[in-house]
Amino acid sequence: MQKIKTALLSYGMSGKVFHAPFLDLHPGFELLGSWERSKKLIQEDYPTVKSYPSIDELLADDVDLVIVNTPVGTHFEYAKKVLLAGKHAVVEKAFTTTVAEAEELAQIAKEKGLKLAVFQNRRWDSDFKTIQKVINDGVLGDLVEAEFHFDRYNPILSPKAHKETVNDGAGILKDLGPHLIDQAVCLFGSPKSVFSDIRYTRENSVVDDWIDLLLIYEDFRVRLKAGFFVREAHPAYTIHGKKGSFLKQRGDVQEDELKIGKKPNRDSWGTELDGFEGLLHTEIDGKPIREKIKTLQGNYFEYFDGVYNAIVNNKPEPVTAQDGVKVMQVIEAAIESNVQKKIIDLQ
Repeated sequence: MQKIKTALLSYGMSGKVFHAPFLDLHPGFELLGSWERSKKLIQEDYPTVKSYPSIDELLADDVDLVIVNTPVGTHFEYAKKVLLAGKHAVVEKAFTTTVAEAEELAQIAKEKGLKLAVFQNRRWDSDFKTIQKVINDGVLGDLVEAEFHFDRYNPILSPKAHKETVNDGAGILKDLGPHLIDQAVCLFGSPKSVFSDIRYTRENSVVDDWIDLLLIYEDFRVRLKAGFFVREAHPAYTIHGKKGSFLKQRGDVQEDELKIGKKPNRDSWGTELDGFEGLLHTEIDGKPIREKIKTLQGNYFEYFDGVYNAIVNNKPEPVTAQDGVKVMQVIEAAIESNVQKKIIDLQ
């Protein structure tokens, strides 16, 4: 099996939790190492890999693919450098800080014949895969409205300066927002227009930490919400159609298990605990049905399978650069809507 030689641009939480375990275990990848500016940690977990002192030395190595998992405000600069060096790239969310940056990266990748993917791993969460199947099965009828939440209770400011200081990549809109927006666009396509309310709710916060976005489609509406003052969570997904409703709380276990050092696998990985099943209340063939729906297995391995097939077999990326552009279009519209206090049409 052809090996894709892969390096990370950071070995913080993202590199340690979401990327390195899969790159190390997936037979199609060879983890070469990570750029580490000060702390040298990757060799504690993977003794045979390299700790690169600079991005230039990393790019000078025999690297095929680079994971751009640095702070959001640096994504454009580093991803552009990676692509111009002739390397494929996976870029963390938010893809960039502006639509123009996202479009420029997409154009560079196209001109150079390189693969450029956005790391929107939440498409492979167990809860999202389940609601996607329910919608695709058509058991709800024509959709009327949907509401997605990514809520937490965490009033304390993050110790990471790039998350809590005013910069183009900071704030919940570009942190949790891309997960919600990407899932909506994945399911329903780009909206016609956007209306938003963006707030600062934590004491001493200088970056947005509460969002309420309304995505306006031709025949239905999608509301996206995220905040840090939710002790008792709403259902993460609520979908209402003309035949029925489906409610599903957030239950994916992958992030929590990765954080405590569990190693992913192909069989049981991403299996939700009992009690998190979604509730389907609808009508099928004239018969009312109200029942719990078994949650599908989630597995981020499928994302890396997609990256592998994109590079080796010239298939489309699992989340394309154009997908990233669409998310940034919604984010920019949301920012403008909040400032102008009006609905913003997408071009």
